Amino acid sequence: MTNIKQNIPTYGLTSFSHSELAGRQFQVEVFDANRHFKVSYPHRHDFFEVLYLKKGSGMHIIDSAEYKIEPPCIFFMSPGQAHKLELSSDVDGYIYIFAEDYYLYDKSNQNRLLEFPFFFTINQDNPPLKLAQASDCVFVEQLFVKAIEEDAKQNSNIELLRSLLDSILNYASTLYKSDEQGLTKGKGHLLVKRFFQLVEENYKKNLSVNEYADMLAVTPNHLTQTIRQLSGRTSNEVIQRKQILEIKRLLIHTNLSVTQIAEELNFSDQSYFTRFFKKSTGKTPGKFRNEYS
Repeated sequence: MTNIKQNIPTYGLTSFSHSELAGRQFQVEVFDANRHFKVSYPHRHDFFEVLYLKKGSGMHIIDSAEYKIEPPCIFFMSPGQAHKLELSSDVDGYIYIFAEDYYLYDKSNQNRLLEFPFFFTINQDNPPLKLAQASDCVFVEQLFVKAIEEDAKQNSNIELLRSLLDSILNYASTLYKSDEQGLTKGKGHLLVKRFFQLVEENYKKNLSVNEYADMLAVTPNHLTQTIRQLSGRTSNEVIQRKQILEIKRLLIHTNLSVTQIAEELNFSDQSYFTRFFKKSTGKTPGKFRNEYS
């Protein structure tokens, strides 16, 4: 295996900001081959990302899914997702990255980001939004350009910058086609998306369905019924799917031993850890790793 690391790194906003912008809760800029930062792939973010590509080609691997880059398109990333970009040298576009507190600054609707169909998706699939109409491309590009121009001013208007981001997200939401359309405003939908968010944030703790239900102030039965109704899976299946995904990532992308991976994901019994993985994949962790070496 090549480029093996001790773990998959998680980067904050400071890793993607120029030194003079350190400490800010957002960054908006041109995304092209000249945008170089000291990050390795695959990696995770602890922030949200909107990546609009108007030119170029390549692949974008998000979690376990691979997406061919076919501009003009917009990718959306939620905190905790692992991804890898393979881009051609002529890539061109714009990127807006931001912390949750930057967008939810007024605290009037703490679920606002969850209401968008492309963040913490219930079907756990993140296909890009493909812009079919030239008018859509022009409008989205104008929003990004205006945000970049405003951000470049010495006394930039933070409210205008937030409004431009809000416009990008709202406009993209009207164009985004997914299995979640028609469900995005329901309480059950928000409960499930909040559950997915908590699983992303706490997967290393190996928490039970009961513990997640307590965090969400609902009964385990209500949580499972709601998740099954909207996603077709039980709460436990969602948790286990995330665990298997993380085990695979660590087996492929790090040189941690099987014992270390079990400890990393808070499995106290390595024998159970091996049985758990084999039951889901049909292979032991060691055999799975060897197939990727």
